[in-house]
Amino acid sequence: MTVRAKSIVYWTMTILVAFSMSGGAAQIWQYVHNPHGVVPELGYPMYFFAIIGVWKVLGVIAILVPGYPLLKEWAYAGIFFDATGAAASVAFVGGYGAYGFHVIAPLIIAGFTVASWRLRPESRKIGVLIPAKN
Repeated sequence: MTVRAKSIVYWTMTILVAFSMSGGAAQIWQYVHNPHGVVPELGYPMYFFAIIGVWKVLGVIAILVPGYPLLKEWAYAGIFFDATGAAASVAFVGGYGAYGFHVIAPLIIAGFTVASWRLRPESRKIGVLIPAKN
Protein backbone atom coordinates (compact mmCIF):
# COMPACT_ATOMS: atom_id res chain seq x y z
CA MET A 1 0.00 0.00 0.00
CA THR A 2 1.40 3.39 -0.95
CA VAL A 3 1.87 6.08 1.66
CA ARG A 4 -0.89 8.14 0.06
CA ALA A 5 -3.36 5.23 -0.02
CA LYS A 6 -2.50 4.35 3.58
CA SER A 7 -3.14 7.95 4.62
CA ILE A 8 -6.50 8.04 2.82
CA VAL A 9 -7.66 4.77 4.40
CA TYR A 10 -6.40 5.91 7.83
CA TRP A 11 -8.31 9.20 7.69
CA THR A 12 -11.43 7.52 6.28
CA MET A 13 -11.46 4.96 9.11
CA THR A 14 -10.65 7.61 11.73
CA ILE A 15 -13.44 9.91 10.56
CA LEU A 16 -15.93 7.02 10.52
CA VAL A 17 -14.91 6.09 14.09
CA ALA A 18 -15.08 9.73 15.23
CA PHE A 19 -18.50 10.20 13.61
CA SER A 20 -19.93 7.04 15.14
CA MET A 21 -18.55 7.82 18.60
CA SER A 22 -19.65 11.46 18.53
CA GLY A 23 -23.11 10.19 19.43
CA GLY A 24 -21.79 10.27 22.98
CA ALA A 25 -22.84 13.90 23.16
CA ALA A 26 -26.44 12.80 22.53
CA GLN A 27 -26.17 10.32 25.39
CA ILE A 28 -25.12 13.12 27.72
CA TRP A 29 -28.05 15.25 26.52
CA GLN A 30 -30.50 12.38 27.11
CA TYR A 31 -29.25 12.05 30.68
CA VAL A 32 -29.71 15.76 31.35
CA HIS A 33 -33.37 15.46 30.38
CA ASN A 34 -34.04 12.13 32.09
CA PRO A 35 -31.44 11.50 34.83
CA HIS A 36 -33.47 8.83 36.64
CA GLY A 37 -34.54 6.81 33.63
CA VAL A 38 -33.50 3.31 32.70
CA VAL A 39 -32.93 1.97 29.20
CA PRO A 40 -35.56 -0.79 29.22
CA GLU A 41 -33.97 -3.01 26.57
CA LEU A 42 -30.64 -3.27 28.37
CA GLY A 43 -31.54 -2.42 31.95
CA TYR A 44 -28.74 0.12 32.31
CA PRO A 45 -29.47 3.36 34.19
CA MET A 46 -29.23 6.60 32.21
CA TYR A 47 -26.26 7.84 34.23
CA PHE A 48 -24.26 4.91 32.81
CA PHE A 49 -24.80 6.26 29.31
CA ALA A 50 -23.91 9.78 30.41
CA ILE A 51 -20.59 8.51 31.76
CA ILE A 52 -19.91 6.50 28.59
CA GLY A 53 -20.98 9.52 26.51
CA VAL A 54 -18.39 11.76 28.17
CA TRP A 55 -15.67 9.17 27.57
CA LYS A 56 -16.73 8.80 23.91
CA VAL A 57 -16.44 12.54 23.31
CA LEU A 58 -13.04 12.63 25.02
CA GLY A 59 -11.91 9.59 22.99
CA VAL A 60 -12.89 11.27 19.73
CA ILE A 61 -10.95 14.37 20.70
CA ALA A 62 -7.93 12.24 21.65
CA ILE A 63 -7.76 10.38 18.33
CA LEU A 64 -8.24 13.53 16.24
CA VAL A 65 -5.90 15.98 18.00
CA PRO A 66 -2.23 15.75 16.97
CA GLY A 67 0.29 14.57 19.53
CA TYR A 68 -0.25 12.63 22.76
CA PRO A 69 0.44 9.13 21.36
CA LEU A 70 -0.01 7.36 24.71
CA LEU A 71 -3.40 9.02 25.17
CA LYS A 72 -4.34 7.89 21.66
CA GLU A 73 -3.52 4.28 22.55
CA TRP A 74 -5.86 4.47 25.53
CA ALA A 75 -8.55 6.18 23.46
CA TYR A 76 -8.41 3.51 20.76
CA ALA A 77 -8.61 0.78 23.41
CA GLY A 78 -11.59 2.49 25.06
CA ILE A 79 -13.44 2.90 21.77
CA PHE A 80 -12.79 -0.76 20.91
CA PHE A 81 -14.05 -1.89 24.33
CA ASP A 82 -17.10 0.37 24.04
CA ALA A 83 -18.05 -0.98 20.61
CA THR A 84 -17.52 -4.65 21.46
CA GLY A 85 -19.22 -4.18 24.83
CA ALA A 86 -22.23 -2.63 23.12
CA ALA A 87 -22.46 -5.58 20.72
CA ALA A 88 -22.19 -8.05 23.60
CA SER A 89 -24.77 -6.20 25.72
CA VAL A 90 -27.32 -6.25 22.93
CA ALA A 91 -26.55 -9.87 22.06
CA PHE A 92 -27.00 -11.01 25.66
CA VAL A 93 -30.47 -9.45 25.96
CA GLY A 94 -31.57 -10.59 22.50
CA GLY A 95 -32.10 -7.07 21.13
CA TYR A 96 -30.53 -7.81 17.78
CA GLY A 97 -32.77 -5.60 15.69
CA ALA A 98 -33.50 -6.33 12.06
CA TYR A 99 -30.90 -8.74 10.65
CA GLY A 100 -28.75 -8.40 13.78
CA PHE A 101 -28.04 -4.72 13.11
CA HIS A 102 -27.52 -3.78 16.76
CA VAL A 103 -24.82 -6.43 17.10
CA ILE A 104 -23.19 -6.13 13.69
CA ALA A 105 -22.97 -2.30 13.56
CA PRO A 106 -20.84 -1.97 16.74
CA LEU A 107 -18.60 -4.79 15.52
CA ILE A 108 -18.08 -2.93 12.24
CA ILE A 109 -17.16 0.18 14.24
CA ALA A 110 -14.71 -1.96 16.25
CA GLY A 111 -13.19 -3.08 12.93
CA PHE A 112 -12.88 0.54 11.77
CA THR A 113 -11.20 1.33 15.10
CA VAL A 114 -8.63 -1.43 14.66
CA ALA A 115 -7.96 -0.29 11.07
CA SER A 116 -7.51 3.34 12.16
CA TRP A 117 -5.20 2.29 14.99
CA ARG A 118 -3.14 0.02 12.75
CA LEU A 119 -2.79 2.50 9.88
CA ARG A 120 -2.03 5.62 11.93
CA PRO A 121 1.10 7.55 10.91
CA GLU A 122 4.35 7.09 12.80
CA SER A 123 3.90 10.54 14.35
CA ARG A 124 0.77 9.24 16.12
CA LYS A 125 2.40 6.09 17.48
CA ILE A 126 4.21 5.53 20.72
CA GLY A 127 7.96 5.57 20.19
CA VAL A 128 10.38 3.41 22.07
CA LEU A 129 9.79 4.27 25.70
CA ILE A 130 13.03 2.75 27.00
CA PRO A 131 16.12 3.22 24.83
CA ALA A 132 17.95 0.02 23.94
CA LYS A 133 21.29 -0.56 25.64
CA ASN A 134 24.28 -0.80 23.34
